[in-house]
Amino acid sequence: MSLLTFWAQGDFVIRFVAIALLALSVSTWVVILWKFSLLRRVKADVPQSTAAFWQAAQFEEANARVAQFDRDRTVLPLLEASLLPLGGTLAAAGERHHQLTRVLRDSLQNTLNRLQWGQLMLATAGAISPFVGLLGTVWGIFNAMSGMAEAGQITLDRVAGPVGEALVMTAAGLAVAIPAVLAYNVFGRTVSQIEVVLEGFAQDLLNLLTGRQN
Repeated sequence: MSLLTFWAQGDFVIRFVAIALLALSVSTWVVILWKFSLLRRVKADVPQSTAAFWQAAQFEEANARVAQFDRDRTVLPLLEASLLPLGGTLAAAGERHHQLTRVLRDSLQNTLNRLQWGQLMLATAGAISPFVGLLGTVWGIFNAMSGMAEAGQITLDRVAGPVGEALVMTAAGLAVAIPAVLAYNVFGRTVSQIEVVLEGFAQDLLNLLTGRQN
């Protein structure tokens, strides 16, 4: 049976499951391709950007040097956050060390949130796709068995065909889930590696700026 025939003979539930799996698959691959491109650039740019910063003679020069390598603005927000607000607000109150700690922490968190975008989508697709496919399989088997029971003829050859066709939904669910789970794990590890580098740079930057102030 072709996919078009399977679709034409399917009821509302089968079609809903098929559309849901298709939507999950498309969304998953869009996120995978986007995150792969982003994280590959960021993983290469962050070490170059931090190295360029420390090779600069002055802080102003360092900003310009970092901008040449930081294509996705991963390190630059930390440098921009270190330009503390002037007086008149609670954000400017307190010791400089505490102000810098707060703004660097917030900037780092914003950057990590951007790098982690899409992880929830991958986790959701990996978790629910097998069950969505299983729902389609169970429902397809139920419909097939009900139809044969009404016809009064249940033989092995009559059962094998509809059951095999219904199992396609389970295979489709796994085809969506497996890439999503693999990508989730790989991207999660990559983001963690980038986070370690950024946290180290933020701490070194804090020590540098507070040391200059002292």
